[in-house]
Amino acid sequence: MILRFMPRGLGLAIGTCLLLQQQSSAAEPLQVPDDVVFEAKIEYAAPDGQPLYLDMARAKAVNKQAPAIVCIHGGGFRAGNREHHDGLCVALAQRGYVAVTPTYRLAPQFQFPAAVHDVKAVVRWLRANAGKYAIDPARIGATGDSAGGHLALFLGVTGDVKQFDGSAGGNADQSSAVNCVVDVYGPTDFTKSYGKSVDAAEVLPLFLGGDLNSARRRHIEASPLYWVTPHAAPTLVIHGTEDKYVAFEQAGWLVDRLKAAEVEVELLALEGAGHGFKGEDAKRSQEAMFYFFDKHLHPR
Repeated sequence: MILRFMPRGLGLAIGTCLLLQQQSSAAEPLQVPDDVVFEAKIEYAAPDGQPLYLDMARAKAVNKQAPAIVCIHGGGFRAGNREHHDGLCVALAQRGYVAVTPTYRLAPQFQFPAAVHDVKAVVRWLRANAGKYAIDPARIGATGDSAGGHLALFLGVTGDVKQFDGSAGGNADQSSAVNCVVDVYGPTDFTKSYGKSVDAAEVLPLFLGGDLNSARRRHIEASPLYWVTPHAAPTLVIHGTEDKYVAFEQAGWLVDRLKAAEVEVELLALEGAGHGFKGEDAKRSQEAMFYFFDKHLHPR
């Protein structure tokens, strides 16, 4: 299903979210409204002695369990920081979610699947700490942009694949599966990225330990496309048709594969948009994300 529009009426929340994201990404002080509790630098894991942290936003007034959302930053698997999504977390908290944005291990020092292990550890940590933060462990979603979109997708398609759980963060008795995913221009098939992306030849060997010729197997294993089964989580894919970093066709391949597996999937194709949305494209992307999460996690 290709989305051409989404229901309106979310203007104030969208505008607030966009403003907060701009403030966060510009390294300006985060503005936290009075009805939100924001906690920074909560340690969720320490693989090999390296502490990993997350920032959390949640409603101040709590009288019931809330769904949770993991917001994963991009940066080509080698850069970026969790603070990029602090503003998004605050906006989601105002909508009734407990939202977290984690640090994860970056290439080239840490190659695939270290980052996957880390984001799965975040999901297990949320379930293990559900009582402390009034989280409903049966309602957890994930979103991310670019490399973060890839990691969110990986959560959605490998919820029952134990080889990717890793040991980061412990909580082995908890599931790392998520209930739904919003992927914002994340790569889905690394074997077809070369020649279609302006930086794949530079980025992928750092993340995967070699290029397609020397590390083809790892390119396949790291591609969400090849892990799709009927057990995958419902997914919304948001992608610009003129993306020079992650080709728009990557979105189409994933949508087709999920449909073939009879998994619920929707595609928001933003005509003429590139990698990183601005203006009306950013607004439509945020609106679609909120609508999809509300549909599947329905905060009460």
